[in-house]
Amino acid sequence: MDLPTPADLKERRTALELTQSELAERADVSQPLIARIEGGDVDPRLSTLRRIVTALDEAESAVIHAGDIMHEGVIHVAPDDSVREAIDVMVKEGYSQLPVVRDGRPQGIISNSDIRQLDRDNAGELPVADAMREAITTVEPGATLDEVNAHLNHQDAVMVVVDGQLRGIITEADVAAHVS
Repeated sequence: MDLPTPADLKERRTALELTQSELAERADVSQPLIARIEGGDVDPRLSTLRRIVTALDEAESAVIHAGDIMHEGVIHVAPDDSVREAIDVMVKEGYSQLPVVRDGRPQGIISNSDIRQLDRDNAGELPVADAMREAITTVEPGATLDEVNAHLNHQDAVMVVVDGQLRGIITEADVAAHVS
């Protein structure tokens, strides 16, 4: 078993956005002890180290990640599909937007508002590529809920990718459903 170094403990604590006081409370030790351990001034007893690591593990498991709330099996359209096909899929599935995907890789997103802005008689015959927005946000499954929320402040949806391949999608409704 590899024991964490003082730098490892501090790195995990800061990644979880915990203060020394918060970690101390969770581990039932004093804040000055946490500071001294992280500073390398003291070697803690194994039982104390175990309580600190357990507290960090519990805090880490409480963090919600994109992979926890994403919808898999994403229904999507291709850039070469017609806008009419996209409309038909949105109506059938009850969605107001769809990812646009080519070879498993997200290319953009098309929504009802994008289609309304076309203002053409033959808009349904156009390829989705002519109506979609290319500005999309992608995250890895390990992205935190806070990161996803920050993106959703500026985007309609966040696409979850692994090695560039679409694995899921998250919308504000997904976040709201998970929080409530």
